[in-house]
Amino acid sequence: MPVFWLVMIVLAIAIGGYILGRGRALAGAGGDSRHLHSLPNYYGSNVAIKAVAPAFLLMIVWLIAQPIFVSSQVAGDLPDGIVADGSSMSLVMAEVRRTAEGINAAVASGAMSPEMASSGRADISDFTTQLQDAGQIVTATITQPILNAAQSYRAMNATGNLLMTGLVLLLALGGTIWGLRESYPEFRARNVVEASVRALLIAAASIAILTTIGIVLSLIFNTIEFFRIYPASDFFGSMTWSPSFQGNSQLGIWPLLWGTLYISIIALLVAVPIGLFAAIYLSEYASKNVRAFAKPAIEVLAGIPTIVYGLFALLTVGPLLMGVFGNDGLGWMQSGTAVMTAGLVMGIMLIPFVSSLSDDIINAVPQAMRDGSYGLGATKSETIRQVVLPAALPGIVGAILLAASRAIGETMIVVLGAGAAARLSLNPFDAMTTVTAKIVSQLTGDSDFASPEALVAFALGMTLFIITLGLNVFALYIVRKYREQYE
Repeated sequence: MPVFWLVMIVLAIAIGGYILGRGRALAGAGGDSRHLHSLPNYYGSNVAIKAVAPAFLLMIVWLIAQPIFVSSQVAGDLPDGIVADGSSMSLVMAEVRRTAEGINAAVASGAMSPEMASSGRADISDFTTQLQDAGQIVTATITQPILNAAQSYRAMNATGNLLMTGLVLLLALGGTIWGLRESYPEFRARNVVEASVRALLIAAASIAILTTIGIVLSLIFNTIEFFRIYPASDFFGSMTWSPSFQGNSQLGIWPLLWGTLYISIIALLVAVPIGLFAAIYLSEYASKNVRAFAKPAIEVLAGIPTIVYGLFALLTVGPLLMGVFGNDGLGWMQSGTAVMTAGLVMGIMLIPFVSSLSDDIINAVPQAMRDGSYGLGATKSETIRQVVLPAALPGIVGAILLAASRAIGETMIVVLGAGAAARLSLNPFDAMTTVTAKIVSQLTGDSDFASPEALVAFALGMTLFIITLGLNVFALYIVRKYREQYE
């Protein structure tokens, strides 16, 4: 049974349990809710929580643990010597999973019969042909060990899904019966429900932490797998980015890092002055009517999809720059896709990140500090420079850091505005690319997900994560140093 329908059935059981629990509590009190310890809704909620919570917890744990267990069992059953030189067990298991998923899709579309899908004596060439005819990606003829492993993988997953469905439904029904037995007038249903809600809030607060840990662990493990296949010395020591699927790839990160930093610096040179000056004007000089119109108008920029900014860079900014710096002008620019094109458009996109946050932070500076400055004879501009901005500096640094992180992680504007050339150049009118753009390109296509050309995306992501983390640590250091001086 698909997980979606299993969730719907559990929710239906919980709704039915809520209605029965509420009615049972009222019936036990003779229809008078004044004889109940808690309101009737608490008794129904107690039944629903006992039906949903254990069932969903088991489902989540099962869905996480089953792929790990099945993969380990299938990998243990593979014959010795199946891992060829230059390959790894993860590459073999990726082939097994892809074959199993292809068989499932072929059976679901009717291109392959269930009998043939599970047959251990199927002709390998015919099997491969049927998968290809069904639209599944098969780059070479499937070997017999891979086919056997894929069939075992499918069978074990099907058995596990069936067992999970039965246990989840049993838990949901058992929880409903448990809750109904507690639906008597003296039961403290409100206390139980409130404790359950508190546990739910704690779990919700923990999701961000657990998600961060999961992302970091995923990056770490896949990065380690990449460096087992491709030397770290070549990754960090090479100045050339030339991925090739013929076994002679050069995956040096420095051209991508340089493009990322170059485009981000240009974007910040555009966004920070304009955004900060706009924030100062809106918070200190603009009238209420002007502020009421200008602030939402600037914030509209943050709601424009990045693909629209990319098209704007490709179709408008690029040709404008070509008219000035191209062959008809100064001759510095060879095409409309360049670092300057992407940097200018990205800077426009980042303006609301700087202006809106800085405006809120400047407005949060106590008016008493301004009044004290005016009382000492300072002008408005002197008050802004010497009192307001220093007091708001920690928040402004945070706004600039947010803009920098947004610039480093941008993809679509780079793809359409800066080109795809990985090069080390100081010319802002050359085409370059960034780490995020190459992550997308390396994970797009028909390549083996466990190949170095695909796994390099995780190494790139890990490097980008470390750089962003370093920016955060540096910003915290600056803010703390400032606070030691002014507090």
